[in-house]
Amino acid sequence: MRGFPYLRHLCALLGVALVATATIAQQKPADSSPLRLTLADALNRARQNSVVYQAALTDARIAHEDKKQATTVLLPSVNYNNSAIYTQGTGADNQARFIANNAVHEYISQGNAHEALDVAGISEARRAAANAAVAKARAEIASRGLVVTVVGSYFGVASAEKKLGVAQKADDEGDRFLKLANDLEKGGEVAHSDVIKAELQMNDRRRQLQEAKLALLNARLDLAVLIFPNFNDTYEIADDLHAPVTLGSAEEIEARAARDNPDIRAALETVNASNHGVSAARAAYLPGLDLDYFYGIDATHFATRTNGVSNLGSSAVATLNIPVWNWGTTQSKIKQAEFQRDQAKRELSLAQRQLLAELKSLYAEAQTAADELSNLQRSAELGAESLRLTTLRYKNGESTVLEVVDAQTTDTLADAAYEDGAVRYRVALANLQTLTGELTTP
Repeated sequence: MRGFPYLRHLCALLGVALVATATIAQQKPADSSPLRLTLADALNRARQNSVVYQAALTDARIAHEDKKQATTVLLPSVNYNNSAIYTQGTGADNQARFIANNAVHEYISQGNAHEALDVAGISEARRAAANAAVAKARAEIASRGLVVTVVGSYFGVASAEKKLGVAQKADDEGDRFLKLANDLEKGGEVAHSDVIKAELQMNDRRRQLQEAKLALLNARLDLAVLIFPNFNDTYEIADDLHAPVTLGSAEEIEARAARDNPDIRAALETVNASNHGVSAARAAYLPGLDLDYFYGIDATHFATRTNGVSNLGSSAVATLNIPVWNWGTTQSKIKQAEFQRDQAKRELSLAQRQLLAELKSLYAEAQTAADELSNLQRSAELGAESLRLTTLRYKNGESTVLEVVDAQTTDTLADAAYEDGAVRYRVALANLQTLTGELTTP
């Protein structure tokens, strides 16, 4: 480096550049733009974060593994057994005489292929498959219930934001009206009592604005708890609360509910599982067949050959197990299984009746909310127009301060009712999807 001074300067310049770059990178603020959430994003995040839904999903996975285990029991299994038997020898030749062993020292090292054939195992496998279907349906029920919660919270935030805008508009209107009353009083056109009433109205609007801010904060926090594993309230709502959403026909929704309702599916599979439970209990009266094949050594030495003779060999065993007497245990288990089957049938009948009732009720709720929403929108428009006209009349001395205050209150209530009606319609659609499995979106 001594012979190349320009290299030293170049290295120094590079070092300065690296330090400057690191400093700028440290000083550069991170991207603090809020996360923009669609309803689909919120639902996906809630499914990952919901303890209740994940518990139902875990139960479904466990039931699926139970089904696999019950099925594999019906298949042959292979084990390799190793044992050594040491027996006290008696007699002159030191051979075992008083127990049923082959020799004083016996070594067993064999592979065993085992197969058990019985009707009860087949019925248990079918019952496990039905129980897995039940658990899967219950996970779907939990998922659809979560959708209702998330939709309510998501559009609750959107509604709270719009209500905050309504409250801000009312607060601004209160300020303008107070200024107008003061100006008219100075001109001798109205009494001081009008100014007092205007100021009271302004104070009331200011309190409503503070309450609206608090309501928005709480709504955002409730949604954040649902969808984020770590607390995060820096997000924006992307979907429009007032985007047009069409309610399907009653016939279409009934058809989807009959085909895709998880409560009915769970009840049907529960009946199916209970029927297999009865079959498994009755199968205890039938014989069972065990098949075993052994290959390996069963000799006096732990070796494949002894004195030039091979110790390897094989054997096959077939065992027929015939149940004879167990003090009525089998009959008791059959009765238990029949009780469970009868109860499952009653629950299926109840689920079918509840589906019909809920379908009619929830569809009527959604239809009513949809019909009222257009009426509420019109009321909000009329409230704004009424306030404008009443304020103009007050300026011209044709209306009283009480009329203006009443028009302001009516306008604010109409706007808030319109936002509440929009949320009600969205939640009604979400409730319908618990029966049909399809969430209506714009």
